[in-house]
Amino acid sequence: MSSRLLFADPFAASDALTFAQRAARLGDGLVRLRADNGVIGVTSAPLAPESLLDETPTILGMRFLSVDPELVCDLVVEAASLTVDGASTTSLVLPDTARSAPWAGISPPRGGWEIADEITAATLAARAQHGIAEVAESMPAEPGADVVRAVRARVWGRSDDDLAGLPLGVAFAAFSLGFIAGEETATIRRSGPWTRLSLSRGHVLTRSTVRAGLTAVRATGAAD
Repeated sequence: MSSRLLFADPFAASDALTFAQRAARLGDGLVRLRADNGVIGVTSAPLAPESLLDETPTILGMRFLSVDPELVCDLVVEAASLTVDGASTTSLVLPDTARSAPWAGISPPRGGWEIADEITAATLAARAQHGIAEVAESMPAEPGADVVRAVRARVWGRSDDDLAGLPLGVAFAAFSLGFIAGEETATIRRSGPWTRLSLSRGHVLTRSTVRAGLTAVRATGAAD
């Protein structure tokens, strides 16, 4: 594993560091770094389930940046562990060890995306702020970790009509990662179970859950 990420210019390095600093405060605080052919995808999961019974939706934030064409990597690290490489303005130092994250094992498709809808940046910001307020108002005085997860799953996992039926957490991810700016209009694309919300500063992705193999519960016992 290379000890450094070499970017094409200082602006790309700065963007990656800013993304990592924001991602460090969200979800599990991890980022996936996947680079090849001169492009790196930096991905985080502001929202993701922690167990099979956790109903929190998996919502990813992704930023694509230009890097050294010879850089090839695919690893997960602590977002807060990425640091500036001394006096260099075009590279970041990687930590000594990598991490693992369940959400990093599911990669969105690279092709087959079809435009489905559009959402204004103003709508995204408004719905994110609405959700943040609802989460805060729904918390008891001293909530435990289970209560916090349940409230967040309920609010951020709810389908929102103002977001073309996407989970409200999509707006939260776009807002928290700093993707919302100005009067931009975000484009919604779909590919199979995946949906991607694209803004000039980054992408938010979510995948619908298909629970295969389950059948309706049938009554048992003697018939009347």
